[in-house]
Amino acid sequence: MLRAARTEAFEQTAADLRREAEKAAREQGIPIAFVATRGDSFSELHRIAREICADAIVVGASTKAAHRLVGSLAVRLVRAGKWPVTVVP
Repeated sequence: MLRAARTEAFEQTAADLRREAEKAAREQGIPIAFVATRGDSFSELHRIAREICADAIVVGASTKAAHRLVGSLAVRLVRAGKWPVTVVP
C-alpha cells in the first residue's frame, strides 16, 4: 500500500510539474522536453540528455552542506563535460 501511495504521489507531482513547465515554456516561446523518472539523479539526467541529444542541462543549486565535500549533482554533471550545465539558485 505504501508503494502505491508513493507511486500515486510521484505521478501527481510529475503531472503538476509538467503542466507548469509546459505553460512557462509556451509563454517564453521555448521548446522543452519534460521527463519524469526515478533513480539516481546524475545517472538519469545523463541517460536522458544523451537519448534526446540535449543541447544543455539546467539544474537547481544544492543546499546540502555535504555536497561541498562530495560534490553536488551540478558539479558531477559539469565534471562529466558532456553538455553545458546551468545552475540556478
